[in-house]
Amino acid sequence: MKSTLITNARIINENRNFTGHLLIRGQYIEKIWADTYPPSVAPQTEIINAQGKWLLPGVIDDQVHFREPGLTHKGDLYTEPKAAVAGGVTSFMDMPNTTPSTTTQALLNEKISLAASKSIANFGFFIGATNDNIEELKKTDPRTTCGIKVFMGSSTGNLLVDDPQALDAIFRLRKLPIAVHAEDDTIIKKNLETYRSRYGDDIPMEMHPLIRSTEACFQASSLAVSLAQLHKSRLHLIHLSTAQEISLLGKSARLSQKLITAEVCVHHLWFDDQDYEAKGSLIKWNPAIKRAEDREALIAALLDNHLDIIATDHAPHTLAEKDRPYTLAPSGAPMVQHSLPLMLQFHHQGIIPVERIVEKMCHNPAEIFRIKNRGYIREGYYADLVIVDPNDPWTVNSHNILYKCGWSPLQGTLLKSRVCQTFVNGHLAYDQGQFNESERGMVLEFDR
Repeated sequence: MKSTLITNARIINENRNFTGHLLIRGQYIEKIWADTYPPSVAPQTEIINAQGKWLLPGVIDDQVHFREPGLTHKGDLYTEPKAAVAGGVTSFMDMPNTTPSTTTQALLNEKISLAASKSIANFGFFIGATNDNIEELKKTDPRTTCGIKVFMGSSTGNLLVDDPQALDAIFRLRKLPIAVHAEDDTIIKKNLETYRSRYGDDIPMEMHPLIRSTEACFQASSLAVSLAQLHKSRLHLIHLSTAQEISLLGKSARLSQKLITAEVCVHHLWFDDQDYEAKGSLIKWNPAIKRAEDREALIAALLDNHLDIIATDHAPHTLAEKDRPYTLAPSGAPMVQHSLPLMLQFHHQGIIPVERIVEKMCHNPAEIFRIKNRGYIREGYYADLVIVDPNDPWTVNSHNILYKCGWSPLQGTLLKSRVCQTFVNGHLAYDQGQFNESERGMVLEFDR
């Protein structure tokens, strides 16, 4: 059985930060030492000296759109997991708005099979809710499915759930977490018509946060919270974008005490509405990037535990698709390769401790979704690990972007920290710019 010893690393895990050594045997972490000298190991063990580098748990991204099946000109279950692993993301949880939408057990199983044959990273999938697929949702196995995804705002296919009876029935299902995209579609449509009457289809991009407004977000989030409280459902609010929504959340430091949890995405922490002038449709997301005051409130909410997870909402489109008038340009952008280095910029700026970044990107996704044996550096856990050089600056450019769409809204951004190696289930999948694709990732298992 293959073994690897990582020596002299700065191990950052469970709010501890110490120099130590870690032995991987097969797929698992066998031993962790917190001392000055490396232990004696078998002669055939591969040794990686991580002096001056950080050893982190692999990032678990609980919200990506890898576009397969049906939209593979944008991204797929081969290309996007590679980009993820290069960025230190070892497990991803993919959303159902593909073509066709993942709303049945058969389509869910098809995506699992596709990922098993292609993905270098570990993988899990959400099943999508519709106004009329409650029986399919009831059949879903909670041990192999991330959760139920509910779009309370316009989406692709038939995934908009706008029937009050359907919403109530979905929230009565308590065997799976319910992840909600919360934007009120009625408010958005009204705002859109107001601006369309003024500008036609070529609405200025800076109007996007006025169309997909704070009011639209708060109205839908409030409804989702009230339904979860009524039925005692496990609600996970994804990609919160406004200061006002934070008032809906509790801030207990213990996730086990939270019925309602929430996520923020890296782009809502990095950009604000002043960036539309330079970036235009490249930073058009749903929900929209909003004011600097919202961004600052979201950062504060991470620090005081109102917000529980940092994710990406990785959603690639081609540049040709993005280069269209406002009403035709799709929302979303690729981020999964850059989320960890970008969050480490906040650490270098003295804004967020690195221990808190690990908590929100690694530990908490595992806790909230009850992922088995991942998200921590612990003996007996899968060896999903990332070695980071905290002081190896690099600039995001077209030569180092790995997304199938070939671009990033971060192009030209200088990042101080670099992912050096990424282990997935004990396998060194990424090493200093090179991939070893001899092994595939595993389907995530949930302890429910």
